[in-house]
Amino acid sequence: MTRSAKSTFTSSMKIDVLIPAIAKDLGTLPYVIDSIRKQVKHPIGKIMVVSPPSKRIQALCRRKNCIFVNEKRVLPIAKKDIRYQTKRANRSGWLLQQLLKLAGGKLTKRRYYLVIDADTILIRPHIFLVNGKTVFYCRNWSRPEYFRTYRKLLGVKPAAKRSFVAHYMLFDKAKLSHLKRKIEARHKTRWYWAIIKKTNKKSYAGFSEFETYGNFVKAHYPGHLVVRSSLNKSLSSKPASLTRNRIIQLARKYRSISFHKRSWYIRKKRARK
Repeated sequence: MTRSAKSTFTSSMKIDVLIPAIAKDLGTLPYVIDSIRKQVKHPIGKIMVVSPPSKRIQALCRRKNCIFVNEKRVLPIAKKDIRYQTKRANRSGWLLQQLLKLAGGKLTKRRYYLVIDADTILIRPHIFLVNGKTVFYCRNWSRPEYFRTYRKLLGVKPAAKRSFVAHYMLFDKAKLSHLKRKIEARHKTRWYWAIIKKTNKKSYAGFSEFETYGNFVKAHYPGHLVVRSSLNKSLSSKPASLTRNRIIQLARKYRSISFHKRSWYIRKKRARK
């Protein structure tokens, strides 16, 4: 491989990684960490797991050479302060995890930090900066409520034609600070309180940190991003059940696989029926 060809698959920009997690993520979290080290083609500084106090997650962090961060260090609010209860479920923790991702810049001195969901495993090489531009992995569908909340927060319609919800994203702290300043100037309160207030609590999924940041970058820094297809596959099995050959087979078509706990619940419920 020539030097120019190799450069398209690697980057010299060192980044830190943040993974919000709870105890229920322990079935996928070790695989997520391993996939980051294998598939992210940047020098990696710290891999930080942000979680409520959990001895099991702390033990995993020691085993995987990661840094455990108590979520209380990241935001001055907790799950109990959000009060997001729908007819289907309590979504306060779900929204808190998104706020933790947006607040994660305070944990790193680097300009860029990668956030990835604790149920998503990378199965192909990923690069997140190309010629100074951030690479966003996008899909073709989203939830209308994400865009309604974006408009309520910023007063404008989203700029992008594709969805930025891909279960992982590289944040530029400078651009992220710009977004927060815009929200705070408009709503005269801290950015996280504005998001909590403007999220429709009747909706099962009323806000997306990835959709919000991605559309903001698209609108304010249109020449600073590269868009690629996310090619994510949601699976109802557990990662421990996947063989190496199966992962190789999936990687021919997909960049990442996600193991959403709700899919496991639906599968078990159907089996009981």
